[in-house]
Amino acid sequence: MSTPATPATPAQPRTGRPRSAAADEAILRATRDALVELGWSKLTMGDVAQRAGVAKTTLYRRWAHKNELVVDAVAVLFDELELPDRGSLLEDVQGVVLQFAALLERPETKTALMAVVAESTRDAALRERIRSAIVDRQKRLVLLGRERAQARGELPYEESPAQAARNADLIFDVIAGAVVHRALVSAEPVDATWARNFTALLVGGLGGVSPG
Repeated sequence: MSTPATPATPAQPRTGRPRSAAADEAILRATRDALVELGWSKLTMGDVAQRAGVAKTTLYRRWAHKNELVVDAVAVLFDELELPDRGSLLEDVQGVVLQFAALLERPETKTALMAVVAESTRDAALRERIRSAIVDRQKRLVLLGRERAQARGELPYEESPAQAARNADLIFDVIAGAVVHRALVSAEPVDATWARNFTALLVGGLGGVSPG
């Protein structure tokens, strides 16, 4: 005789106060402000809590370590990047390059990004958080741009999903690496002329439309 199935235990409702989007926004903004003013080494969770007007326990319920907090404070800035349809692959890429460069010109972006990248050289967990919170999220722009270009007939469709994923990674690395190096390492302007020349080189290498 078979034993009756045990009914599934219903999900328990979450206890405690729900997270506040306004509090999160205030905390992330306070983190960026503190980084610009104090730098990485002097930044503390207590200082961020005071600036944001929240209890330190509120901060630690959301982020266990300063590293995680700073990465998330940077990540929301990169989420501002968009890829409007400008009618061609060349124009789409050039537009996002200039957007990215403008974002890197902001003191809070520059300071926070340089800080977490430097710190991640000694912290594997931090590198993984940067990848998941910033790099992987922003690959959406590459995927969207490629999809549009393929629909227009400017780029071929890849038959292998694995190859398509590798190509997306490479395109992201080339764009992000070139712009970050130009803006933050070489400290040279990423202006319309540079963006146009870089984009023409990139699109030509992708086998897309040649610049007119």
